[in-house]
Amino acid sequence: MLETQHLIKQYASSNGSVLTVLEDVSFSLNAGDTFSIVGPSGSGKTTLLGLCAGLDRASSGSVILNGQVLDQLNEDQRAAIRNQCVGFVFQNFQLIPTLTALENVMVPLELRGDPKAEANAIEWLEKVGLSERRRHYPAQLSGGEQQRVSIARAFSTRPLILFADEPTGNLDAENAAGIVDLLFDLNKTAGTTLVLVTHDLELAKRTQRILKIKGGKIESLSPA
Repeated sequence: MLETQHLIKQYASSNGSVLTVLEDVSFSLNAGDTFSIVGPSGSGKTTLLGLCAGLDRASSGSVILNGQVLDQLNEDQRAAIRNQCVGFVFQNFQLIPTLTALENVMVPLELRGDPKAEANAIEWLEKVGLSERRRHYPAQLSGGEQQRVSIARAFSTRPLILFADEPTGNLDAENAAGIVDLLFDLNKTAGTTLVLVTHDLELAKRTQRILKIKGGKIESLSPA
C-alpha cells in the first residue's frame, strides 16, 4: 500500500546552506497495516507524512502509494490520487468554519460526485455519535466534537489509507482517549491502512509497527 525508498528532504536556507530534514528513510506497509511514526518535535515526522501523502516532493528517493510512484506525477495527478484513496485527520481539525458539521463531511463526497453525499455524511456522523449535532457549525462544537467531525469526514470516502497527524494534540486527556478509541475502532471496521504521527509512545504502541525518527534519521523500525 505504501513504500518509501531512501527519502531525503532538504531545504536551502537564506545563507546558502542546506538543511537536511529527512535522511535515507525507507519502509513499506501492506494494506490494512497500522503504523506509527514517533519522535520529538522537529524530528521530521510531519515532513515524512507530507511526503507519503503526496503533499510535498522529496529532494531524492521515491514514494509509492497504492502502486503509483508519486515522484513521477504532477500536482494535479497527486491530488487525484489523494482524492481517490487517502484520508486525513489533523491536530487542528481543519474544518471549514462557515459550513455545518454535516456540510464539512459532505465536502469530499461531493468532490467525488457522490449522488448520496448527504445520506452518507449523516451515516458517518451517526457512527461518531454526532448525528444530532450535524446542523452545528465548528465554533458551536467542542474540540472533541470537532475532531469527531474530522474523523467522520476522513472515513466517509472509505480511503485505502488514512494519515493522522497528532490527532489528539489539541484535546484534553479524557477527550483524547475517546478519540483514539474511536479512530482505532472505525479503522478496524473499515480495514484501512493507518499511518499515525505522534510524540506519544503509549499511543504508538496501539499500532502494529513503530518507526522512531530522530534528527530526520530512522532511530529504529519495528519488524513487520
